[in-house]
Amino acid sequence: MIVFGNVCLAFNRYKNFAVALKQKKQKMSQLQHIEAIEKRLWKAADTLRSNSELASNEYFMPVMGLIFLRHAYSRYLGVKDEIVKTLPSRGGKTRDLTKEDFSQKGAIFLNAAAQFDHLVTLSDADDRAEAIITAMESIEKDYTGLTGQLPKEEYRNIPNDVLGQLLRTLNPDELKKADGDIFGRIYEYFLTQFADVGAHDGGEFFTPVSLVQLIVNIIEPSHGKVLDPACGSGGMFVQSAHFVEHQHKNPGTELTFYGHEKNKTTTRLAKMNLRVHGLEGNIAGGVLTYYDDPHDGLWSNVDFVMANPPFNIDEVDAGKIKTDRRLPFGLPGVNKGGKVSNGNYLWISYFYSYLNEKGRAGFVMSSQASSAGGGEAAVRQALVETGHVDAMVDIRSNFFYTRTVPCQLWFLNKDKPKAHKDKVLMLDARQVYRKVTRKIYDFSPEQLANLTSIVWLYRGERERFIELVQSHIQNCLDHAWYAYVMDVEQDGETLEVRPMDDCIGVLQEIEQAITPFYEKQGDEQRAHLKEFSAVLSTLSEDSIAFDKAIDKAVAKWEKGGFDNAEQLNKLIEQGGMVEQSAETARDLIKQLDLTCKLAGRLIDAAEKELAAKDDESWDSKHISSGRDSLKKQAEATRVEAVEQLKQLRYFYKQAHWLLSRFPDAELVDVEGLVKLVDIKEIKANDWSLTPGRYVGVAPEEEDDDFDFEETLRDIHVELQGLNEEAVALAEKIAQNFRELGV
Repeated sequence: MIVFGNVCLAFNRYKNFAVALKQKKQKMSQLQHIEAIEKRLWKAADTLRSNSELASNEYFMPVMGLIFLRHAYSRYLGVKDEIVKTLPSRGGKTRDLTKEDFSQKGAIFLNAAAQFDHLVTLSDADDRAEAIITAMESIEKDYTGLTGQLPKEEYRNIPNDVLGQLLRTLNPDELKKADGDIFGRIYEYFLTQFADVGAHDGGEFFTPVSLVQLIVNIIEPSHGKVLDPACGSGGMFVQSAHFVEHQHKNPGTELTFYGHEKNKTTTRLAKMNLRVHGLEGNIAGGVLTYYDDPHDGLWSNVDFVMANPPFNIDEVDAGKIKTDRRLPFGLPGVNKGGKVSNGNYLWISYFYSYLNEKGRAGFVMSSQASSAGGGEAAVRQALVETGHVDAMVDIRSNFFYTRTVPCQLWFLNKDKPKAHKDKVLMLDARQVYRKVTRKIYDFSPEQLANLTSIVWLYRGERERFIELVQSHIQNCLDHAWYAYVMDVEQDGETLEVRPMDDCIGVLQEIEQAITPFYEKQGDEQRAHLKEFSAVLSTLSEDSIAFDKAIDKAVAKWEKGGFDNAEQLNKLIEQGGMVEQSAETARDLIKQLDLTCKLAGRLIDAAEKELAAKDDESWDSKHISSGRDSLKKQAEATRVEAVEQLKQLRYFYKQAHWLLSRFPDAELVDVEGLVKLVDIKEIKANDWSLTPGRYVGVAPEEEDDDFDFEETLRDIHVELQGLNEEAVALAEKIAQNFRELGV
């Protein structure tokens, strides 16, 4: 039997590994935790309604103002230490922090009075309303674009103790660690909830982050003027800035943002959202884009247009817009009352007209628009005939946060290469998604990258496709390596973590600890112990073999030479190095799970059926009941080892998904996924731009590797959602009975 070190060292290694894994998990999608945050925040906001004299429409902005301060403080702390390290000093004195330091890092400078920790620590003896107003005024003084936009006097109408409770509730650990556009998502949740109580107009809805990211990935807004004529809370601008940041450039100097927003309250939120990310924007509030064009000089002069306009708006006055220069293809159809019956093609025309001669547009649109008839079809035909429709993407339902409708992403490009002038890329992404909650789907980062890579192939950027496949394989091998060896920095020291070995070591400790007791039992009990020992021995041997195989695979990979599709396919195809690693990882996961289950059954049977706790050879605290008991350690180390092996398989599947469809790293038609369509074919299909009409349906495949884990995860997500809805419904029924005096 191989000894892997004593169990204390194993568990310490596990804890170190858990720290590293926790840091990695913090970077995962905020959606996985957003519901719990939102519900807590909304409960706090609802406290205002019952504990103050504010009406529903009066406490909306005070709550959003505090969320703004909380998020601004998170971003402030996120870059402060990095800025301080670079500050110049003279005569031993370091220069003070300035707002310019933070603007360059995409954050707001906050003086001491505006920092959320200061507000949270105020006592009931302090005037919290005055302190919040002072905080808001200090920010408006430093950032004149926010002058008059932040809530202030509203806080005087809220009782001091209620403000204290609200500040504390809006300071959870999740928000302290949150990144991405969580402000926008919380804004959307509050917008919806406030709409339910008549506090705000819930007609518009927040654009899902996944869709915004896909739009950004495809149009690549790297420079110049960016316009969103239906900007809502400004999420399109924020994601554009992130794109530029990833190119190691400053979005503040590379991009200029322009926006329209009809609702003045939402305009304030957009300005707050931009500023909290260290950005500035020319946001025109109170604007009905159908009738107003507030930014001089933008017509035919914008580099990038991004938008998620309201779908299927009717009753737009045709008489007011019939001569609008932003309608180069004419009106889409007017009813007997002189109204445009559907505003979708008004928006599409606006987006097109704002673009300069090299401009690109990406926008969300109702699925009805791509095949609509009548006057809309005539506008669509004229648009297609320009040759500037670049790509169409079908998105399944459940991506929107508050509605279940499917949609499509449209992409225009006035600078298409000659070879693509009469072609449109049709991409059906309805089968690509990740279930986050029962009602919310999104794209994982890897799914986003894979969909984007199809567009790269369309544009002839094979190198980027190859690099993406290489990154999937690199991640695959990294996680295989991390299952055995992972270096963790702690207190200035590099510690080696070995989750697979640690798990097996703990299981062997369990075997040693329970054997004396089981040797005194009957034949049946000893047979169970023997079965466990045999399974554990096999697991140990297979683990060692896998460890050696991974060492060889990593060494081979690091030698290089895998820089073309042919070589990469050899790794992924059946019998290839990476494919074998993924298959072995699957088997090891099953073995780990089985071995831990057998160990747990032996421990439970001994204590519940065989009176082991009364036997002197049985150390219950060490084996099962102590805080660091072997049983708990086995489960903890199993979870971490299995997580790494699952990630190995996940990244293998991502690489396989790409290469199985595009084996030569060249764009080809893939049934049910993508097709490059000629305008002649579009004309023959009534000028329809619906991708599903062209790509067909993917043929059914025999699934020799059915993903039970993913299926069970989806079932768990669904069940969890149903349970939460049942609890909420039961509470509502109980409340109704209480109000009736029953």
